[in-house]
Amino acid sequence: MGGTTSPLKRHSSPYSLTTKLFPYSLYALFLLLPIALFRFCFHPFSSPTNPTHPSSSSIGKVVEFCSYNNGRWVHDKMGPLYNGSSCGTIKEAQNCISHGRPDIGYLYWRWKPRRCKLPRFEPYTFLALLSNKHIAFVGDSMARNQLESLLCMLATVSEPNLVYTSGEDNRFRTWHFASHNIVVSVYWSPFLVRGVEKSDYGPNYNELYVDSVDERWTADLDHIDMIVLSIGHWFLHPAVYYQSGSVLGKGGNDGNGIDVFLTTFSPSHFEGEWDKAGACSRTKPYRRVERRLEGMDAEMRAIEVEEMEAARLNARRFNGRVRLEILDVTKLSLLRPDGHPGPYMYAFPFANGVHDRVQNDCVHWCLPGPIDTWNQIMLQVIKRWNVDSRRVVKLMP
Repeated sequence: MGGTTSPLKRHSSPYSLTTKLFPYSLYALFLLLPIALFRFCFHPFSSPTNPTHPSSSSIGKVVEFCSYNNGRWVHDKMGPLYNGSSCGTIKEAQNCISHGRPDIGYLYWRWKPRRCKLPRFEPYTFLALLSNKHIAFVGDSMARNQLESLLCMLATVSEPNLVYTSGEDNRFRTWHFASHNIVVSVYWSPFLVRGVEKSDYGPNYNELYVDSVDERWTADLDHIDMIVLSIGHWFLHPAVYYQSGSVLGKGGNDGNGIDVFLTTFSPSHFEGEWDKAGACSRTKPYRRVERRLEGMDAEMRAIEVEEMEAARLNARRFNGRVRLEILDVTKLSLLRPDGHPGPYMYAFPFANGVHDRVQNDCVHWCLPGPIDTWNQIMLQVIKRWNVDSRRVVKLMP
């Protein structure tokens, strides 16, 4: 694997984690979440479509809890912070305007939560709060999609420099924001645990080892301050799961601490089967009464919320050194069938006329697009954490 030198220390030993002890809360999240998703894929169960979010009392009375998952999309004349030509880090397949998408109405909507405000993303604030830190996006292509959204918004005020790239399709990359000494990385790990992905040259199923975390990203944990996890879609493919009973570790000290976000499942919007000319041709968001969260989308979200809540309970023993937060974007994403590349995953797909069959991407999000809202919400949580930390320090004798 080639690439330029990363500012991070890259671990070369494949057994580095056998001597590294995880906090139990992180062990529970990294290993038990894939197990829970596996159980759902084989044994779906009935669960509430709207699990109760923790009240403000469950996270302390210092700052009022604000739930962003319930709301509606409203018109916004301001539009996005960036565009497809001003941001150079957008994956081509998500650069919808540059690929010839003719309608731009999908760019002029903002998420309005029911009982609180969601301010416009503030790049300077984000950079200030993450100064001298390393934030890593870990998971599947949705993690990369969210990462590229963040890079584009931050790039409006500070230039990201690509300092490391490796792997097929540049699945492992690192950027450095020199203005604030911030490192931003993406790690391809669609299962979080060790796995062998299906391919055209081998078995047509994934192989997962659910009791072993994926060393490709956990080897760098000592150098990561904040993790944004995003998985789910790859668990819907056929897979064989292995569990030998060998656990890498649980318990121990978490050193300087770590912050972890789990981005909930992002629904797709194929009208029909994805591999049978399924498309997503809507040009406006759904109203809340038009689309309910149900079925597989609801079950996937419920599992993620449940496992994160369990991990948060375990994290209490570390006195705030491990902070865990669910980034609950399933409902707001469900209402945006208009935000996907659709046929514009390819450049000018109808330049030679309309074809009977054009492949559509109704999973990932156009950039700019609705996925920018995910990072808006994440910034508000980081701001709350910062306020909480300062107030706790003031209360200390």
